[in-house]
Amino acid sequence: MTLAYPDPDTLSQQLRSARERTRLLTRDLEGPQLFGPKLPIVNPVLWELGHVAWFQERWCLRLRADESLSESLLDAADALYDSATVAHETRWDLPLPGRSATLDYQDRVLGRVLTRLEREPDNEWFLYFVQLASFHEDMHAEAFHYTRQTLGYPDPLNGAPAAKAKKLEGDAEIPGGYPVGASRNSGFHFDNEKWVHPVELRPFRIARTAVTNRQFLEFAREGGYRRREWWSDEGWRWKEAVQAAAPRYWAEKDSAWLERRFDKWVKLEDELPVMHVNWHEANAYCRYARRRLPSEAEWEVAASFSGDGARRRYPWGERAGDETPANLGGNGRAPVGAFADGDSFMGCRQMLGNIWEWTSSAFDPYPGFVCDPYREYSEPWFGIHKVLRGGSFATPARLVSNTWRNFYTPDRGDVFAGFRTCALD
Repeated sequence: MTLAYPDPDTLSQQLRSARERTRLLTRDLEGPQLFGPKLPIVNPVLWELGHVAWFQERWCLRLRADESLSESLLDAADALYDSATVAHETRWDLPLPGRSATLDYQDRVLGRVLTRLEREPDNEWFLYFVQLASFHEDMHAEAFHYTRQTLGYPDPLNGAPAAKAKKLEGDAEIPGGYPVGASRNSGFHFDNEKWVHPVELRPFRIARTAVTNRQFLEFAREGGYRRREWWSDEGWRWKEAVQAAAPRYWAEKDSAWLERRFDKWVKLEDELPVMHVNWHEANAYCRYARRRLPSEAEWEVAASFSGDGARRRYPWGERAGDETPANLGGNGRAPVGAFADGDSFMGCRQMLGNIWEWTSSAFDPYPGFVCDPYREYSEPWFGIHKVLRGGSFATPARLVSNTWRNFYTPDRGDVFAGFRTCALD
């Protein structure tokens, strides 16, 4: 039987690694940058730094067996950092501790969690929450990337991966009739992944790679943002409301197309996957190309199909950690033909890493869904978000697998998301 959680030494390493990445992504921000403008798609950086520590303390140190909470190391911490009760628009106006005090709070909490790990290495109830807190911080690290991109702050990692790319085209033919969802006794999973269940799927054809900048630019040049027939009613209303004429962060100057990467405008690179397009834009492109988005079940089957009846945890098999052949936990997009060693059994490339991929599916619970202790993670968002799969270059490798479900509202173009397409039936 596979252990439910990593061993305490691995969990300790994950906690330290997550904190190092948090610091790396925020260490140069100061003064007004720690707050930024009040926008619905970002948090104030200073608030988010404190929230990460609060979450870790709440679940790993303060939670009692009767679900009550002991006192925090920081006065009024719940009133400052509980995201379930502190309204988003108020987070800029709270009496937050300064940067130094916030980082000190982080350090004190992490130190006590690490000490408890040494003291209680066999306490599975506690180990579950340690893994939860580690993954929660990983997700916020990616959110710091989004904030820096949205607000035009410098690239925190300064560059893109050096990756060889081979041109890859066409569709992979995938058989239907495969189950989806996380298997029991296969490690930590969030509640929305639970549990594996049968899904009726007909055979389908899915693109081997994500849609590129070059392909999406053709759509834009052919009137993609002007032609009503390619847009849903909701998508057209969104486009008209924001006056979109190209993907977010694209601009045409002197007959050349540019995109903004953090604080710099750079030439659009043809073979990078298109990024910062929302669900409406992805669907409009599909109608233009006479294609469609995959359902999340189709996406998962394409990633996990092994040919022998078993399901792969990752597209390439079971390898993880430092051997991950995917653009995860990196510093920028790679061309869609790169990372061939991470191909799925059926030849789909970069199903994990590089960019998140929109699916056609609404974010709904799986059969028999039961909330995990962190109730605010999934249940409040069912039915109003769309599912994305795969992970981006900014996602730590330890966080994602073929069953991992991300979710955003269909108008969100600020996340590191693109898409791949399926052939019409």
